[in-house]
Amino acid sequence: MEDKKHPLVKMNNIDKIFYGSYANRNVDFELLSGEVHSILGENGAGKTTLMNCLAGIYLPDAGTIEIEGRQVVLTNPRLAIENGIGMVHQHFMLVPVFTVWENMVLGLKDEPLNLNKNRIIEKIRKLSDEYGLKVDPEAKVWQLSIGEQQRVEILKMLYRGTKVLILDEPTSVLTPQETRELFRTVKNMVRNGHGIVLISHKIEEIMEVSDRLTILRKGTKVATVPAKGISKEEIAEMMVGHQLEGIVIPEDRPEPGETVLECRGVCVKNDRNVQALTDLTLSLRAGEVLGVAGVDGNGQEELCEVLAGLRSPENGVIVIRGRDITGACAREFINSGVSYIPADRKGVGLIPNMNLEENMPLKHYWEPPIETKKYFMDWKYISKFASERIKKYDVLAPSMRAPVRVLSGGNLQKLMLSREISDETRVIIAMQPTWGLDVGAAEFVHQRLMEARDKGVAILLISKDLQELMSISDRLAVIYNGSIVGIIDDPRSTDAETLGLMMAGVRQGSQKDQQGSPI
Repeated sequence: MEDKKHPLVKMNNIDKIFYGSYANRNVDFELLSGEVHSILGENGAGKTTLMNCLAGIYLPDAGTIEIEGRQVVLTNPRLAIENGIGMVHQHFMLVPVFTVWENMVLGLKDEPLNLNKNRIIEKIRKLSDEYGLKVDPEAKVWQLSIGEQQRVEILKMLYRGTKVLILDEPTSVLTPQETRELFRTVKNMVRNGHGIVLISHKIEEIMEVSDRLTILRKGTKVATVPAKGISKEEIAEMMVGHQLEGIVIPEDRPEPGETVLECRGVCVKNDRNVQALTDLTLSLRAGEVLGVAGVDGNGQEELCEVLAGLRSPENGVIVIRGRDITGACAREFINSGVSYIPADRKGVGLIPNMNLEENMPLKHYWEPPIETKKYFMDWKYISKFASERIKKYDVLAPSMRAPVRVLSGGNLQKLMLSREISDETRVIIAMQPTWGLDVGAAEFVHQRLMEARDKGVAILLISKDLQELMSISDRLAVIYNGSIVGIIDDPRSTDAETLGLMMAGVRQGSQKDQQGSPI
């Protein structure tokens, strides 16, 4: 076994500048063999930027990087991989039109010209079974859900046998049982001398598995501390620079209003022509949050697309505010007051190469006051409207004309919320709204959703964060294999273990677990 004191990575005085602003400023970071070193900070604090420098995505503007005592210049990801460094990104680095197995071997120099497909698929399936990250090796990436794509990224790095593994939000698509299994694997890796860098917003999760923590704030390092002997409140305060108030959710919530959205007996196939939803029935009332829990890939994405008008059901009925809107286009759903917050912020929610002003009117560009004359838009009004909304939602950006692709995950989400939540909103379909966000950004999102709920907006919340679901949901539905397997009327009365079993398809006798039950 290697000496645990041996440094695998040393990053010295790293600077990285975008659009004249420091994303990292004079940052030091060290990773030892046989340790899990976690990086925390608000979205935009520079965590991912720092690790992108280590992974060869960015070239630092100043500073040096050492790998096992050797100073290196990592000008591209291939050089990083050759030096034993692999990164699983929060926003995926996959080729959508390629299959899973083709993405696994893309860029590998040691693979023969004539690829042995069966050998590659066999190795992928072995890794999938070992780590509990099930994917179809022959599926094309564009056919996969956001959670399945993240599993592919994790498997891709495992396939390459990296010695230093950087994991950016690796557990956001896992059940509690799968998370524990992944952490057991991480602990086995560090016992064999590997170094793991973990970026996550889940403080309790990080404290469970980490040896050391480095906290960044506004691009600079605040501290590096042992994970033991520090409280999560102290960590959160170092991350944001002040104490977090948290969300106070009253025990006695007002009764929800009338039913705003219903879907009855909905059946849908996914992009691979496989049944994704089967006879799914649920209803959503004004002024309530209906949470949906389930392992990713069990129909959540298709459910959101159906309820946002992006996918037509084969069978079943969708009713919004008393009007049958089954099979209508997305514009009709928007006009009915439906807002959609997708999990894929850059691919679906926003257009990365367009700037902040250009992204704001996308939902209403066809109507006044945005459209003044046919095919002409009032950019003076749009600029003023965008500035007001961005200020209200505290979106941090280099400028209004900067492309949204340069924003951090938290600021991307705030930008989407600023566009999707308005006085006309009656229903919010929120898919993983705090996925990959730090505690401060997640708190901001929760506050905006709770404010909308208190104004009578009906919210469908789909999330992999069970604590999030149990804390802010008024009711909780569990989806498995495209069907609702249970409804929990008081989510705070249950526990993560029970939910984890239901998410695996195990029906609980104490729940309303029949598909035909009133939902």
